[in-house]
Amino acid sequence: MRQAFEQYFRSLDMHDNFRLSGRLSEDEGFFSFGKDAVCFGRSATGFRARKPSDPLYDVARDSRVQGDDVEIAFDPDQVIKNLRFEHYANALPARSRGFSRGLIRSAYYVARPLLPVKVRKHLQKFHLNGWRNLAFPKWPVDTTVDTLHEELLALAIRSRGGEAVPFVWFWPEGANACAVMTHDVETELGVQLSDYIMDTDQAFEIPASFQIVPEERYNVTEAYLNGLRQRGFEINIQGLNHDGHLFSTKEGFKAKVAKINRYGRDYKALGFRSPILYRNQDWYEFFDFDYDTSVPNVGHLDPQRGGCCTVMPYFVGNLVELPVTLTQDYSLFHILNDYSLTLWEQQVDLILNKHGLINAIVHPDYLIGARERETFQGLLALYSRLRQHKNVWIALPKDVSSWWRRRSKMQPVYRDGHWEIEGPGCEQARPAFASLDGDRLVYSIVLPGGDISRFSSQREHASAI
Repeated sequence: MRQAFEQYFRSLDMHDNFRLSGRLSEDEGFFSFGKDAVCFGRSATGFRARKPSDPLYDVARDSRVQGDDVEIAFDPDQVIKNLRFEHYANALPARSRGFSRGLIRSAYYVARPLLPVKVRKHLQKFHLNGWRNLAFPKWPVDTTVDTLHEELLALAIRSRGGEAVPFVWFWPEGANACAVMTHDVETELGVQLSDYIMDTDQAFEIPASFQIVPEERYNVTEAYLNGLRQRGFEINIQGLNHDGHLFSTKEGFKAKVAKINRYGRDYKALGFRSPILYRNQDWYEFFDFDYDTSVPNVGHLDPQRGGCCTVMPYFVGNLVELPVTLTQDYSLFHILNDYSLTLWEQQVDLILNKHGLINAIVHPDYLIGARERETFQGLLALYSRLRQHKNVWIALPKDVSSWWRRRSKMQPVYRDGHWEIEGPGCEQARPAFASLDGDRLVYSIVLPGGDISRFSSQREHASAI
């Protein structure tokens, strides 16, 4: 019950303090931990609701600090995995899960290449009707997993009598947060517009990856791939043929993933993204990639709803998952009919509050008109401001994955009267400390030269904890 906490913070032995307060229930369901964290799984106290919109029992009232031990009424590893892997989705009403897997869905994807955007968007709006009424995950950004970790950390600090907890800061060089830009190329038009995208990215000095569909949608030439590489852009694989059926059956998936893995090797691609963000993380063991970036934080506007409820990378077996944390450009333009930066700016602010990963998908295929291009340039300008004024690390996805792997092997050590980080690549890492100011969680980062950066949590922790 301690692995997720240890991986998230890379702290010392705080994970050894947690104990279950009793026997876990046989049934699974929804409950809460404090006012902001909706959990799904088994619990040792109270009741478990069938739906997240039902009244939820708050197990925080049953948490206790007993000397050096912290007693809690659920297994954090189980609950956090259920959220990240979207296991809770099976308990949601059928209309909350997304596009039907039956004949309607099959017919749609047969016809989709022939349907213009103005037709597709009306079909999709009909399908997505009522999305604003979905209670969980929380729109427009869900940070349940991150809030759970903060609550557990607050308990750990109290078990130490208020002593600060050392851990490995989330990002290299003490960066406040991280941001990546990704481009999914869906059609031949997207290929043709790739030069415009690259020119615009480079004008704002924003690195980016291009996700390529290897079969059927367009001709992938070596000249096109080399053009991307020579300009410093990353190449990733986007499914096999973008037909919407990659995860329809496990046997079919295993047959296709062998070809996908081969394309990954041929293209020298480290990352994978599933078309239309269809996914089943329980099958990711068959991928031969370094990382995946197919899981939305909140999937209300996607054909497959759900979401991983975190703004931080996490491990899915041997893969690093880089969740998609900003609404896709297609959904912004054609579902919400919004060409402003307002939603993206709101999401960025919420992600910054948790020092998380800002991950955007912008399609070359949909940047045809002046409004779309102006919005894209506005997003790149926002990224530039984040780098300049908010100390946000703007990086290629492969570099973020590499950092998260290296960080997972680091730990803080006390040596010669001060704390430092030990492990491969530790020269980029910074020791950090978590403490409580009243009921508010405060992070402090030790920077080179002994300077200290401090960040306060944007919410107070429940006094009952």
